[in-house]
Amino acid sequence: MSVCRRKARYPSREEALHAAATFRLPLHPYRCDRCGVFHLTSRTKGKFLPRVPIYP
Repeated sequence: MSVCRRKARYPSREEALHAAATFRLPLHPYRCDRCGVFHLTSRTKGKFLPRVPIYP
């Protein structure tokens, strides 16, 4: 739980996405299995990320 206390908390995925848009690096929201709220991460290993269509 001490790790969760140091991280920013967001009550909803939408609020976490809005906060992520203000950073320069790509961040993704996730629901924490310890505290139940959303945090942001830059990690993608082992996480499901929706496919982004590639246009020519």
